[in-house]
Amino acid sequence: MMRLVSYNIHKGIGGADRRYDLERVVDVLMALEPDFMCLQEVTIDLPRTRRQNQAEILAERFQPMFSAFQQNVHWKVGGYGNVLLSRWPMKEHHRISLQFEAKKPRGAQLVVVETPAGLLRLTNWHLGLSERERHWQAHRLLRHDVFRATDEHPTVLCGDFNDWQNTLGAAWLLPHGFSQVTAPIGRFRSFPAALPLVSLDKAFHSDGITIASAHVVKSRQARAASDHLPLVVDFRRRADREGP
Repeated sequence: MMRLVSYNIHKGIGGADRRYDLERVVDVLMALEPDFMCLQEVTIDLPRTRRQNQAEILAERFQPMFSAFQQNVHWKVGGYGNVLLSRWPMKEHHRISLQFEAKKPRGAQLVVVETPAGLLRLTNWHLGLSERERHWQAHRLLRHDVFRATDEHPTVLCGDFNDWQNTLGAAWLLPHGFSQVTAPIGRFRSFPAALPLVSLDKAFHSDGITIASAHVVKSRQARAASDHLPLVVDFRRRADREGP
């Protein structure tokens, strides 16, 4: 069994008290004991987050996990993006731009991990705020050369979809052979953390993956640490996709 956590950490800023405290995020994640962490809104060198390099801090705190950072937003000083941490080595790591027209830069991380059960592909993304933008981003990822080249590996796709109308699954992911983990959506409301009303943080999987359980963490600790709640997915990589 493997455990994945997808979590928009909101730069370590609490959703209710607006207080910066990255240690609250670390405590939430440590309590969940994940094998994989797909994190969004991880900052480096920003005044609002004490100019800390959160990507390096998280990599240090969760040693000996393997870590990869994708900076999507670049400001004059610092910026932020996605971090993916894995208990097992990453055979491949790709950073795919999902920037749409002149909107805020977005991106997807794609990694192939050498798990004890065989190779596994994880994709961690943070999509845009407009529906047209999100549909373009989903299409771009699914048609991207790197994504198609690694299509033989069982896949979990997760992150902050910003898909409050829940249209991306039926439009793009289900027709491409993915199944939604975070359904029915009423069980997976993750935003805003203090009083979750919508399901923004989602996960889908391809053939070759068996989902054991999935839930949104609603602890007091999690409600305070970010404006999103973390999503936890427990799964197995099925033997029928492992090869000889």
